[in-house]
Amino acid sequence: MSDVKHIGRRPLPIVGVTGPTTGAAVAACPGRRLEHQPGALEGAPFDGEWGPVLALYECWSTDPDVRHRGSSGGVVSAISAHMVTSGAAVGALQIQASRENPLRNETVLNTTYETIVAAAGSRYAPASPCERLDLVEHAAGPCVVVGKPCDIAATRRAAELRPALAQKVGLTIGIFCAGTPSSAATEKLIRDLDVDPAAVTQVDYRGEGWPGRFRVRTSEGPAGSFSYAEAWGGTLTKNRQWRCLICPDHTGEFADLAIGDPWYREVTDDEPGRSLVVVRTERGREALRAALADGALAGEELPLSRLPESQPNLESTRGAVWGRVLTMRLLGLPTPRFLNMPAFRLWWKLPLRGKLTSTAGTWRRMRARGLWRSELETTGEPT
Repeated sequence: MSDVKHIGRRPLPIVGVTGPTTGAAVAACPGRRLEHQPGALEGAPFDGEWGPVLALYECWSTDPDVRHRGSSGGVVSAISAHMVTSGAAVGALQIQASRENPLRNETVLNTTYETIVAAAGSRYAPASPCERLDLVEHAAGPCVVVGKPCDIAATRRAAELRPALAQKVGLTIGIFCAGTPSSAATEKLIRDLDVDPAAVTQVDYRGEGWPGRFRVRTSEGPAGSFSYAEAWGGTLTKNRQWRCLICPDHTGEFADLAIGDPWYREVTDDEPGRSLVVVRTERGREALRAALADGALAGEELPLSRLPESQPNLESTRGAVWGRVLTMRLLGLPTPRFLNMPAFRLWWKLPLRGKLTSTAGTWRRMRARGLWRSELETTGEPT
């Protein structure tokens, strides 16, 4: 995989391919197909519109340092670390800031409490944890896999295709995601702080408070910051790749546990972080209960109604995705296939303006982004 600065992580170019690309990687790719198996959503709350949901919790790490550094309550780090320290797993496949370039990400298999919690915090930049699933497959025992919803969906499908990998995936944790900004977006934010990206030694997108600030350090110390709303609501969200805008899974529907922010109420700047935890499988429920029982986490179960209340924009976003994909198909563009993932009725619920934006607006975006051409043509960089 390589980083295309203005888009995201992409496979290295394949030379000499004259027909459709095939193989196990394509078969596992969520950009090609996402599907809940028949019966997987039977009896699911919200008519399956939020995927499988067995229970909902609000939790936080009992380690005050992890809770403070984490993007919300430090729950992803706390559960991953507890799996390792309790002996349920031998490591956690995670994304962390690259040791060679702090503006980029790298995938690592961390195997100790210290290294797992050191990777705490969101990384709103391109990341591809599945490129190192070999570390999981060849590990000495079960591992935790942490990633965006698409990463976890790909891991699950890859495990179905590779029994050796399936034996080593001990738990999957999906992080709520509204899309991945490009590396160029991070560089723009840094320049907006009047800092040279080449001088940066550390970038934090959130954390050290809830939700925390976008912060930059150089060798001389702190060099500036933006609020979470300024960073995410401005430059970052405007520079998400197109694939993210046609993805229906923002809440880790294929994970054992899915974790995000409980935005169902106002959050004060000095409030300690809390995480919303969606239990999607019995394996996830077991891991969560063990972490609570052993004191790695604190928290309580919530009524399921808190899920849509915590992420009020995601229901309409999923409806808009249905309209965008429909428009692409009508115009002859290749599109991913989404099966057993209710979306049409969410599109139907949209107000007239929302329906028009998701269809006619998609046509305008396609023209502006040149989606009829390959990314290599539009960026001059390999795809």
